[in-house]
Amino acid sequence: SLRNMDVVGDIRNPVEYLVELLGMNAFIDNTIDTSWLDGLIKEKTVALKYDSFDVVFYAAVFRAMRTLRTRKEELLASLGKGQLGLLGQLATMNQFPIEIAFEGVKYNFQVRRCGPDILSFTIGERVMQAKVREQPDGALFVSVGNSVMKIFGTEEALGLRLRLEGIATIMLPTLYDPSELRSEFNGKVVRYLQDDGATVKEGEPYVELEAMKMIMPVKASATGKIAHTRGAGSIVAAGELLGNLELADPSQVKKIVPFDGDFALAALADPGTKDADDLMTQVELALDGYLPQQDPAAMVQQLFRSAAPADYNKIATSVLERYLAVEEKYAQEVKTNMSADQAFLSLIAQNKDSLEQVSAIALARSQLAARNEIVLSTLRSVRAVADAADLAGIVKRLAELPSEHAYGEVSLVANQYADKINADPFEERRAKLRKMLDVESPNFQEIISLRANVGGVEVLADLLADESAAVRKHAYEAIVRRVYRMFPGLTVEVTDNGPSDLDCKYTFQYPDVPSEGEPITRGGYAPVVPSFSALKDLLAKPIPLEDSTGKSVNAIAVVIGPKAFKGDTSGFYSTDDEFKEMIKETESLLKASAGALKAAGVRKFSIMAAQAPNTPRYATFLVEDGWAESLTCRDMRGTFRHLLEVARLDQEYDDLERIVPVIGRSSHVFVGTKKGEARGKLGKPKTVFAHIITHTVDMKAQDWMQWPETLLVSAVDELERARLNPEVGTKPNSHILVHFNSLVDLEPLVVAEMLENFINGFVAEHGTRLQRSKVDEIALKVGIGSEAAGRTHTLRLTASSTTGEYLKTSALFERADALTGAPVSWCDAKSGDERGLLDASEGRMQLKRQIARAAGSTYAPEFLGMMKVELIKKWGAYREAGGQRPTPSDLFKSAELVLGADGELAESSRSPGENNVGVLAWRCTMATPEYPEGRDVVLIANDVTFQAGSFGVAEDIVFQKASEYARARGLPRIHIACNSGARVGLAEELKAYVKAKWTDSEDPSKGFDFLYLEEEDYKRFDEGTVVAEEATVDGRKVFAIESIIGEGLKSTAGGIGVENL
Repeated sequence: SLRNMDVVGDIRNPVEYLVELLGMNAFIDNTIDTSWLDGLIKEKTVALKYDSFDVVFYAAVFRAMRTLRTRKEELLASLGKGQLGLLGQLATMNQFPIEIAFEGVKYNFQVRRCGPDILSFTIGERVMQAKVREQPDGALFVSVGNSVMKIFGTEEALGLRLRLEGIATIMLPTLYDPSELRSEFNGKVVRYLQDDGATVKEGEPYVELEAMKMIMPVKASATGKIAHTRGAGSIVAAGELLGNLELADPSQVKKIVPFDGDFALAALADPGTKDADDLMTQVELALDGYLPQQDPAAMVQQLFRSAAPADYNKIATSVLERYLAVEEKYAQEVKTNMSADQAFLSLIAQNKDSLEQVSAIALARSQLAARNEIVLSTLRSVRAVADAADLAGIVKRLAELPSEHAYGEVSLVANQYADKINADPFEERRAKLRKMLDVESPNFQEIISLRANVGGVEVLADLLADESAAVRKHAYEAIVRRVYRMFPGLTVEVTDNGPSDLDCKYTFQYPDVPSEGEPITRGGYAPVVPSFSALKDLLAKPIPLEDSTGKSVNAIAVVIGPKAFKGDTSGFYSTDDEFKEMIKETESLLKASAGALKAAGVRKFSIMAAQAPNTPRYATFLVEDGWAESLTCRDMRGTFRHLLEVARLDQEYDDLERIVPVIGRSSHVFVGTKKGEARGKLGKPKTVFAHIITHTVDMKAQDWMQWPETLLVSAVDELERARLNPEVGTKPNSHILVHFNSLVDLEPLVVAEMLENFINGFVAEHGTRLQRSKVDEIALKVGIGSEAAGRTHTLRLTASSTTGEYLKTSALFERADALTGAPVSWCDAKSGDERGLLDASEGRMQLKRQIARAAGSTYAPEFLGMMKVELIKKWGAYREAGGQRPTPSDLFKSAELVLGADGELAESSRSPGENNVGVLAWRCTMATPEYPEGRDVVLIANDVTFQAGSFGVAEDIVFQKASEYARARGLPRIHIACNSGARVGLAEELKAYVKAKWTDSEDPSKGFDFLYLEEEDYKRFDEGTVVAEEATVDGRKVFAIESIIGEGLKSTAGGIGVENL
């Protein structure tokens, strides 16, 4: 019964010791007395039997659980006070090191928390998993392999007293090892002060570390011979080993050596004795925010492979509901709060009596990347399930998560899946469309206006092999009219020669050329062939096109289908290899037929390869490229190259690359580097473009803004999705173009004002997302005119940050080249003055903005735009609350205050980035609902892109002058401070001549005696440059430098910065 007794509290003698005594013969024979016990103690006759690895492992378990308990208590206490700082350290609750020293050996474990009661311990190559259940009395039941051990531990002044039930109670003493010399702070090793192997005395400095521009010595904790472990210039963190001591008096401490070997825990001798958690449990634990026990995506794939298809929906629902249980609560908060901190503060307020719920949400979100992988893998695993409609509700909830806050890819895939679930089956769509076409005179306007997932080109193309000649002919005419929607002068003539054998001749004009601009009528030829092999025979025939202009304005578009591919067509990109072969052969055929194509005036050749039920594959080939494929137009309708201004991007940007996949069928994303752009420290700045086309906009409707807003939000979604691509990343700035390929029958300036108001409202509503996506420009392009009168103007409303003011709007009338259709000139919509589309300072602004963002800050002139954004929001809130004052046309004005030659500040309109001082100042006028006439403030900000944001004499002067300017006029002064401290300048002219008198010329690490100038070099510089005294080096007269003044040197003319310390 004694073996089953727990003795706790202040009693130190372990039960196991008493059990050993009771089993001795003297005790059994009752021949004991006090001298007998004293003798046993003196001779240490009673020795407890234990395995060292067991002791170390269970000590690590105890300390790991204590660490988790302490950190959880600290987190809950912090949340209770409304303090959120510890939320950023949640990762340390899932993974942390534990160090155990026992019997002269140090064991370093890496602990991973895979569940609330599951810990994984790694030491060397050995990984051990334990399930730990804590009892009310503090005891722990630890399950490892097929064994369970009850342990109880107490941290005491001398160390950890650990009891392993039925084995022993062991003291693991807290040891201090003076033979290890460690860094006391973060810094850089300047030099060691003793040779490697030399003697250092206790309390004597042994190394110099540089930190915060200061050199600080670190002292030895004992006397002995030092062995260096780092080199000069090494960066070290606090606690890192700098040296080992061979102690002069080794009796001070027992040497502790790190464990190096196989940690053979007895409980794991038979590794197959206990099953691991089932896959579903592992997935659920990972969704709760614990570290996955294997790769998240692979774990989900294994889960579905091991399940019956009939259970797929049940499994998927369980996984997605567990994910949404956290994310819907969080997403609900971030939709109404501006930041993650505000969201958590709101959750704390709602759960004051159950802060563990907030802690659970925070823990789960700390592992959002892994949890997203689980959700994405789940969606991909079930998307081919026939009864996927059962998941429609939960997939819709996923799709409604905001695409920011790291939900981007989940939201994207869920939206795509939702479209698939909600769309009618392909055969039903085909049957409905066939019925609309199988009449004598179809309503083509209605057919081409159908949404893409109802009457898209993939459905129409599948009808080209229909048994009915009328259906085939009407389907093909619908394809051409859909592709050339809103192109003026469109005529279509289709000839049916049988299934998959049709010809179409058509004419069209570019839509951006005003009707009075003498647009060129172009000819088009679009044959349908049943297979790619027929393309060669087609090009061998005469081309039925004429070039009356002599300018190569015609186009050929070949449709291959409806079954263009022989291989797998289960997914859109499943046909990649076969399509690339088609493109390669097409290039060869076109180059061989270049003469015939030129005679027919063909400028563009495209192929559309049908692959129903997926959308077709597209490839475009241009005469100006020598009939090579235009890679930026891969899988893009031939007309989109013009409508989405891809040609302009190709001309202005190097290495333009299309990013796929995208969310919307009419969305296209590109990334490129501006031609002629200078390379900065971070490389050439890239720009990512999201271009969207739409064929409808009704600006006469009361709710007309809803559709443009939907499109712009979609464009931001595309940008966020594109940044997941490693070719894009988070650094590039972003541009958005939405082309409304339709006519608006209103006065041009009225349309311009309507779009300007819309943009200002959109920026106010979605400014946070636009900032996060680094959107520097939004362009809305729309045609002005009517069907009767044609296009009279093309209006381009641009909101741009290239001048520093955030997304400042301007309206331009655009004129296109009659031959290419590309925009070539612009004029101000209000004044009529000629304007360039791109501001000269755009490249400079992009580079500055990129540098500032890479430094974790904001480029100073952008604060002007942020102030404007907040004013827009303020007026919006005022009007919603019933305010009657009209919103001023100029909410925000600013004028930069620049230091003139006379040393005084004056207002300037120079472009951003032209400053030669790292402090900027503006006089800003802000019209608020409280004071609509406008009030002035002086804004001062550091430019972190100028000399790394350092502060020198020139910066000090501008700051002083701007402050005096504000005081003299009684204006509030705002300083946005973000700098890297005092600028440590150098007397550059002197650097090449300074030499060092080394203490040991063979070993520079020992330091130097003094710095000096040779006599002839000393005489090069004027008096006041240095303060020096005569000295001798190797028998030569030199001048030992006491201090460098730098007086009279060009490099120090503006001070060297430290004056401001």
